[in-house]
Amino acid sequence: MWPTGPALYLLLMNFSLDKSIKERYLLYYMAQAKENTTEKKGKKASAKKAAANNTLVIVESPAKAHTIEKYLGPGYTVKASMGHLIDLPKSRMAIDTENNFAPEYITVRGKAKLLKELQKDAKKSTLVLLASDNDREGEAIAWHLNNALKEKTDAPIHRIVFNEITPVAIKEAVQHPGDISEPKVNAQKARRILDRLVGYNLSPLLWAKVKNGLSAGRVQSVALRLICEREKEVEDFIPEEYWSLDADFAKGKSSFTAQLVSYKGEKPSLKNEAQVNEIIEQIKNAECKVSGIKATDKVVRPKPPFTTSKLQQAAANRLGFTSRKTMQIAQQLYEGVNIGSTRVGLITYMRTDSVRISQTALTEIREWIQKNYPDDLPPEPIEYTVGKGAQDAHEGIRPTYISYTPESVKEYLTRDQLRLYTIIWERLVSSQMNNAKTRTTSAEITAGDAVFRASASKIVDKGFYHVIHLLSSKEDVTGSLPSLKDGEVLASGKFYPEQHFTQGPARYTDASIVKTLEERGIGRPSTYAPIISVLLDRYYVTRTNKQLVPTLLGKMISKILVESFPEIIDEEFTAQVENDLDKVEQDDLVWTDMIGQFYSPFKTRVGQVMEKTESVKGFLDEQTDKVCELCGKPMIKKLGRFGFFLACSGFPACHNTKSVPLAKCPVPGCGGEIVERKTKGRGKAFYGCTNYPKCTFISHFKPIDSYCPKCGWFLVEKYDKKNGAYKSCINPDCDYLHSADGDEQDK
Repeated sequence: MWPTGPALYLLLMNFSLDKSIKERYLLYYMAQAKENTTEKKGKKASAKKAAANNTLVIVESPAKAHTIEKYLGPGYTVKASMGHLIDLPKSRMAIDTENNFAPEYITVRGKAKLLKELQKDAKKSTLVLLASDNDREGEAIAWHLNNALKEKTDAPIHRIVFNEITPVAIKEAVQHPGDISEPKVNAQKARRILDRLVGYNLSPLLWAKVKNGLSAGRVQSVALRLICEREKEVEDFIPEEYWSLDADFAKGKSSFTAQLVSYKGEKPSLKNEAQVNEIIEQIKNAECKVSGIKATDKVVRPKPPFTTSKLQQAAANRLGFTSRKTMQIAQQLYEGVNIGSTRVGLITYMRTDSVRISQTALTEIREWIQKNYPDDLPPEPIEYTVGKGAQDAHEGIRPTYISYTPESVKEYLTRDQLRLYTIIWERLVSSQMNNAKTRTTSAEITAGDAVFRASASKIVDKGFYHVIHLLSSKEDVTGSLPSLKDGEVLASGKFYPEQHFTQGPARYTDASIVKTLEERGIGRPSTYAPIISVLLDRYYVTRTNKQLVPTLLGKMISKILVESFPEIIDEEFTAQVENDLDKVEQDDLVWTDMIGQFYSPFKTRVGQVMEKTESVKGFLDEQTDKVCELCGKPMIKKLGRFGFFLACSGFPACHNTKSVPLAKCPVPGCGGEIVERKTKGRGKAFYGCTNYPKCTFISHFKPIDSYCPKCGWFLVEKYDKKNGAYKSCINPDCDYLHSADGDEQDK
């Protein structure tokens, strides 16, 4: 290696070298010095240019600002607005219904200092670029910022948008700034004002008729209605007993289990154990012979890239994520994470209803497949149809770089970030691969008048399954069978009669409610997670065993709203509003006309309901035999924002409150009661004894108002995919689960 700088100079001055070598060293030294001088001049020129051309870029979050600032380098200052800086006030409606629904905007409380700082930065800048998210909310943020900043600076203000946070995308956006979309701003304004008009008229109605502090939203109320209607179906469903019969069969040392599918030429209808035992008695000594073998191939096609709703559904079903958690983690992946010394936005924008993918991304995907799985690369890219009614404003959710495989980035991501990134990466790459093929082999075994069937499935052509490592139950391989021939005699084994109960309609989960909302046109990609969160936060709905269950308060509110405003708390009306908002964004509908047609009849109806509807205030208050330990007065069971609680009847003189006991503590000699508690940090609910720390009994399942007929401990409701919701004794030494006799005793 050549010596450099002072080391080279000393070498030339103090050592006797061959003249030709010395000349070569001297020439290199002079060239190096010239290069260093040129580099320094270049840096000074760049610094002067940067100082003269100081561009302010405003994004929504600090994480995004941190990533983008690294990409843009000198001459750019990137700041975060922290969401909306200017909005409607929370304390009043602030809509002038007599003046074309003009909104009264104010600086958001606590954001004045930040706004002033941005105004100062804008004043010192030669160019301002507004880079909030490329959706209606982001456009509104940019619009408000533009109005607030242009008063303080002469610098031009432009709008830039991008679908991914990568160096290429950011620099491309900066080089092609545009203007704020007024129609998109109007669509956001129309939604905001419509929701404000509904909420600020319905909420006082609920305060007067149900309870102070309640609130009602336009879209959330429709979702609540759906959840309550489903709960009514669940409650009305009467389970019926039925039985199934499996049997073991063997060929040599290989054995397998088959299920009874036919008896005396008909599909068996087994209502009770006696009927099953009768069949067993008739066939237990019969010859067992293979009476049919059938192999069926099925082509499994890859799925398109994720939309917002499909990502939330997949994350809920496969990873157990709530919709809120999915979007929080997706936001982190979008805004950027540190991969070694590089900060990278790993996925594209995560609020989208499109499955479209850019040509650049398609080329990159196909190159990766060609390198890794050349036999599963289709001749041409696979095109997916965008759903009916989709705005198609953004691409489908995809990794920004296919080369960042889940395996290559796992050490830089949290466990949940990696799990979500993995299903996004796998979904995109698999979407451009060949179909998979599965083969299901079914064998029928005749035993007397009974026919049993066993099936086994296997993947015969992996296709896109090469990159899918977390298969759903429908896609997975099931069972195995020995090699069988038609007419072959088999040995019979043990019989397995099993009792079942028919399952009613399933309660909504995060995944299924999002799917329903999307299918019925209620809400948009950015609103699915907030809809669920609002219902949970208001205690209109609780999440039990990952199911959404309406509370008594939620049922009461839904009943009043549906009976009083059936035309508004209606999925068709809500879907039509979404379509109208899309028309406003496309500049095909004037937003004030849309609001005007709705408001007048709605306001009239609110007045009528306020006058005629009977109040149920205090209806849920319940006297108890508990006594306040502070003042000695009776405790009353009341309904608060977060559920029922015990309050002293001496209020306001006495402010004593307590949790409502849910069950008696089952620990012998304890005498305490089980109440709901919250874990520190995450605030997850669990159920413990009031005598803690003396008694450390804990249950992670909520007690129901029933006790075990076998041991006397309290029952809880559990849930699994096989059995659905069922009652179970909390006693680990008790086997009581769910039976017709138990149901009768519980009643």
